[in-house]
Amino acid sequence: MPPAQQKILIVDDDADFRQSLAFFLESHGYTVRQAADGRQGLLLARLERPDLIIMDLMMSERTEGLFAIQELRRSADLPQTPIFVVSSLYAKVPDFRVPPEQAWLGHDEFFSKPLDLPRLLEAIRRRLSTEATGETTQA
Repeated sequence: MPPAQQKILIVDDDADFRQSLAFFLESHGYTVRQAADGRQGLLLARLERPDLIIMDLMMSERTEGLFAIQELRRSADLPQTPIFVVSSLYAKVPDFRVPPEQAWLGHDEFFSKPLDLPRLLEAIRRRLSTEATGETTQA
């Protein structure tokens, strides 16, 4: 069970997805905050200082998540916050890939919708336990 202070921010324009994911993560001991768009996500990230951010790419504006991630990476107080992208992008554009090792997007891990919740939970646990111990990992 994670420490109560571990906070996850979910940024997604789909309210049902956001709420169901928040319920799932809260049932596993995480504190969850939610934002409905990139602008609100940036504001909450700066105010709440989450331990991890889950970001959709395509929201009300098709590239909203991309720009929000770039802004987070430029932010002086949040550049190292892990960002997990959760998107249906691969379902819509199957040949397009954004591996973290290319670093142009600035995310740490990518998860396709529909979401594999056990895989996401394991990645969150691994990343946050690594962050807590100060180790570095390759995603």
